[in-house]
Amino acid sequence: MTSIRPAAGAGEADGAARGTGTGRAVAVLVLVALAAVIPLFGPPAALHGTGEAAAPGAGGIALLRGVLFAALCVPLGELFVLRLARRLPGAPAGRPRSWAPAANAAGLAAALALAAVVSAGNLIPHGPGQIDVGGLYDSRDGRLALLEVNGFLLAGLCALGRRPALQVWPLAAVVVAEALRAHPATEQGPLTGSALTLVHLVCASLWTGGLLHALRTLRRWRGDAAGPRLLGLYARVAAVLLAALTATGVCSSLRRMPTATVVDQLTTTAYGRTLLAKVVLVAVVAGFALWARIRLSRAADPLTAYAPARAEVAALGAVVAVSGLLTALPLPIRWC
Repeated sequence: MTSIRPAAGAGEADGAARGTGTGRAVAVLVLVALAAVIPLFGPPAALHGTGEAAAPGAGGIALLRGVLFAALCVPLGELFVLRLARRLPGAPAGRPRSWAPAANAAGLAAALALAAVVSAGNLIPHGPGQIDVGGLYDSRDGRLALLEVNGFLLAGLCALGRRPALQVWPLAAVVVAEALRAHPATEQGPLTGSALTLVHLVCASLWTGGLLHALRTLRRWRGDAAGPRLLGLYARVAAVLLAALTATGVCSSLRRMPTATVVDQLTTTAYGRTLLAKVVLVAVVAGFALWARIRLSRAADPLTAYAPARAEVAALGAVVAVSGLLTALPLPIRWC
């Protein structure tokens, strides 16, 4: 009689896989928690000692804006990388499961909550009676909030349909609405500011969401040479996106903080402190990106670029959270 038992090697491999999966899940939960902590508890820290006052519910608004920005990044990044993948000859047919439906649902929830705030006079509503849905049609901010709600709703329906690529159009409407919302008509040169914000949002969404989906695709294509080629193709486009992000970010900052006052306001205002934190995070992201690109081009195994690229995604998540916080803080000075 012979006994049948699994080979030791197979058992160890299964255990290692389970351990890796558990560690990855814990890491994701920690990152999500940190991304929520930044906008929720960021306003008091940024405002401490500045003499400025935040609007009521600034932490919640910052969290909702962060969720909305992340919800834009995921589907736009997926569409971007899918387009890049189609340019690779001989690429595997398999694709990771789309996260666009879930992202659009999260974006819809955040947009609905933000619309409720606008309908209550930009205050946190404490009951259904304080929400005036009809009043949204009577103000510019209300109409833009409704546009964002409808945009995410349509994008979610497109993502679940037979032609998910169509979601790019309602998502583009959301980006335009967010760019217009960030620059009210009372601002000097609002169209210029909206154009800068539009380019900034598009580039940030493609960079962040694109890298996330590229890494998911790389994992799905594990062992195939098309994976590193896809990451390399993305890296070349990402360099252009980083340049555009930097240029539009600098121009937008100088519109609100003239050159003569930048150094002082970066340390004495909540907006300036948060902007400085974002700049530092973007520098860290750029460092991880450079590290990944060097490994991709020079290492004997291009897949060693996977680790710094994952760190880059995590740092980009922190940038998105800080960006949400930045929108909820008072502007330091008049526009110029």
